[in-house]
Amino acid sequence: MKIVFLGGGNMANALIGGMLKQGFSADQIGVIDPGSAARQRLSETYAVDCLAEAKMLAQAPDVLVLAVKPQQMKEALAPLADRLAGTLVISIAAGLDMATLARWLAGHAQIVRCMPNTPALIGAGITGLCARPAVSAEQRALAERILRAVGNTLWISDEGQMDAVTAISGSGPAYAFLFIEALQEAAAAFGFSPEDARQLAIETVQGAAALAAQSPEPAATLRERVTSKGGTTEAALKVMAERGVKAGIIAGCQAAEARGRELGQQLGAD
Repeated sequence: MKIVFLGGGNMANALIGGMLKQGFSADQIGVIDPGSAARQRLSETYAVDCLAEAKMLAQAPDVLVLAVKPQQMKEALAPLADRLAGTLVISIAAGLDMATLARWLAGHAQIVRCMPNTPALIGAGITGLCARPAVSAEQRALAERILRAVGNTLWISDEGQMDAVTAISGSGPAYAFLFIEALQEAAAAFGFSPEDARQLAIETVQGAAALAAQSPEPAATLRERVTSKGGTTEAALKVMAERGVKAGIIAGCQAAEARGRELGQQLGAD
C-alpha cells in the first residue's frame, strides 16, 4: 500500500507522525511538496519519500491525501487528474466539496472529505468525515484508520453538514482559546502572575472538559451542579447571560457555518 500526501504542511506532518505510531511504515508513505524545506524536514524526521512535483509519481498511489490550501488545490490537482484510477482521495482542505474535487479530477468518484481540527497536532483532534457513494467499505475503514492517527472520528452522512462540522469543531478550538484568554486576563486583573494566571485558566478548562467527557450527564446538568443558589458561580453566570455570552457563541457558530458555505461556493465556482 502507498499513501501519498499532496502537501507537506502542519496537518500532513501530524498525520504522518500519528500514522507511524499506529503501525504504518515509512516506506508506505510519500509526500509531494514544492518546498525544499518541507521535504527535507519530513524526510529527515520520518524517513518518508518526498517529491517536488506530482508528475514525478511513478504510479497512482492507493491513497492520495489532499493537504494543500484550498486556493491552491485546482492547480495542484491538474497533473493528477487522469492518473488516479482506483485511488482513494482523502481531502482535508476546508470548504471544497466533493463535487468540485471530482470535477477537477476528471470525474473521479472515490473521494472522502474530512475536517480535522488543530488539536490533531498533538493527537487530540476530532475529524468529521463524509464519503461519496462510490467509496467502498474497505476504503472508508482505511480513511478512518488514517484520520484516527490524530484523534477521534465522526462520520457525517450529509455533506451539507460539513460546514457545520467546520463551525463547531474546526473553528471550535479558537472559541476555547478565547475563553482561556478571558480567564487569564481576569486572573491577571486580580493580581496573579502571568504564569499562575495561565495555569489556573488552562487547567480549569482542561479539567472541566475531561469531566464532561467522562460524565454521562449533559453539560447543562454539570453546570447546574456547580451553580449554588446565591453563590459566586450564579453571580458570574448571571452577568454572562446579561452580556449574551452563550447566545454570542451560538451566533458565532452560525456565522462560521454560513461563511464556510460561502467560501465553498467561491472556491468551486471555476
